[in-house]
Amino acid sequence: MIATRMTTALMPAGLINLFSPRTWLVWCTVANLIDLVGQFDQGLRDVLCLLSVEQPYDRRIGFLKRSAPKVAIVGSGFGGICMGIQLREAGYEDFSIFEKGDGLGGTWRANTYPGCECDIPSALYSYSFAPYAEWPSKWSHQPVILHYLEKCARDFGVLPHLRRSTEVSSIEWIEGDRKWKLTTASGLTENFDIVVSATGQLSRPRFPSIEGLDEFCGTAFHSARWNHDHDLRGRRVGVIGNAASAIQFIPEIAPIVEHLTVFQRSANWMLRKNDRDYSELEKKVLRAFPALSKLRRLSIWLFGELLIYPAMRSGESKLRERLVNNTLEYINDTIADPELRKKLIPDYPLGAKRILFSDNYYEALARDNVDVVTESIERACAEGVVTADGRTHEVDTLIYASGFQTNDFLTPMRVVGLGGQVLNEVWRDGPEACLGITASGFPNLFFLYGPNTNLGHSSIVMMIESQVRYVMSCLDQMTSQGIAAVNMREEVQREYNREMQDRLAGSSWATVGDSWYVHDGKVTNNWPGRTTEYRKRTKHCDLADFEVIQ
Repeated sequence: MIATRMTTALMPAGLINLFSPRTWLVWCTVANLIDLVGQFDQGLRDVLCLLSVEQPYDRRIGFLKRSAPKVAIVGSGFGGICMGIQLREAGYEDFSIFEKGDGLGGTWRANTYPGCECDIPSALYSYSFAPYAEWPSKWSHQPVILHYLEKCARDFGVLPHLRRSTEVSSIEWIEGDRKWKLTTASGLTENFDIVVSATGQLSRPRFPSIEGLDEFCGTAFHSARWNHDHDLRGRRVGVIGNAASAIQFIPEIAPIVEHLTVFQRSANWMLRKNDRDYSELEKKVLRAFPALSKLRRLSIWLFGELLIYPAMRSGESKLRERLVNNTLEYINDTIADPELRKKLIPDYPLGAKRILFSDNYYEALARDNVDVVTESIERACAEGVVTADGRTHEVDTLIYASGFQTNDFLTPMRVVGLGGQVLNEVWRDGPEACLGITASGFPNLFFLYGPNTNLGHSSIVMMIESQVRYVMSCLDQMTSQGIAAVNMREEVQREYNREMQDRLAGSSWATVGDSWYVHDGKVTNNWPGRTTEYRKRTKHCDLADFEVIQ
């Protein structure tokens, strides 16, 4: 009995349900595991690394042919803090982290809406080199994640390098000096040898383009800029959008508003989280036996790699069928109204958009004071929202849950590279970068969470750590070999992105055009492979891929 409870505690949400009495699923998992191991020649080494605390940059700078570079990091979320930590661990002390807000945290400081949490379990949505036994539950809320980031920055000595309330408005490559000139919003300028962009993909809210929004007489705000001064109790509220943020705050506000209207553009494929709080005894055990935390991390990673990742591929499979049935069972178990059930069943393949997890969203929609409207919005008016069927939905509060401008990446920061080329103009047909980290024509500029590095099945923190490892490998070689600058070769980048698009054409993401993963028919955000493949490809920076400037 004790062993059973321990196993249950360590398994990720939904894993046991998916494995239960279905023998075919076991075979499916075995087949995927064989496929997973076959992707890299190191065998199980990458799997075993998840059972250990990684310290890939634990070394000090030795003999250098050049002085250590001066580094600017733009953004202080998971990417920026990770980059700063690993620079310090390697002995690089001349760096600054620019943060436009009044504190670190990136999206985890900016988003404070009710119920805000990560849709990846905390044991995996954390640094491999900074395990944390104090997570209060499987899936942590925004204040807990922000506290974790602040703790990491403090414990690893990064805080003195943080420049708060300092927005970077532009960077320009000075060819004669072989440096980047960084300009802040206040007009201050400073030169840097290296710039690392860690602005992420979820930093700029996207507002809906609806005629008449300026005529609305009530209160309106974006979920990413939550108006905490506006009391929702007793209000008639309209929510435009129903994806990752909306499914978190809707259950929180539904019980307190007079009436809630959810304007749904498309339904979501959704699985139960089966979330729960960890007991003090469990935390004590994890503190005493760190290996159990690593095992929990491994189990969550395997769940995504073996069960969720295959669903990202186009075509039918028994595994996808099972995940579809899980969503349908969840709907049938919680929604009694047959018309509402129909509204909540997606009309696109599972995996084409992000698979969501919740324990209370459908329950909230089943409330008597909640309506789900699927007719398209025609316009807004003083009283509320008018839909295509001519009906006026009267509300006094509008909340935009319309997501983020994910395809613009570094916007509004202006980036000027070799020959005066502007990055946003180069990327006008869709952003692309080799490994999502470097772009030809922009020397000594590195991206964290750049183009084609987003995941639909695992933790982006794993990808960020791989990207930081790659950047550190490049910096070490530059300083030890006396290299002033490196510029990704255009032909290398072109071939890499041809490979990406060829592989992505066979993914479920390419089957829908209305997705934040897609830019004018081109999948620009997502990585087509497993995390193990990306880890292997970014383990070492090959300077042969670059034009080297001594």
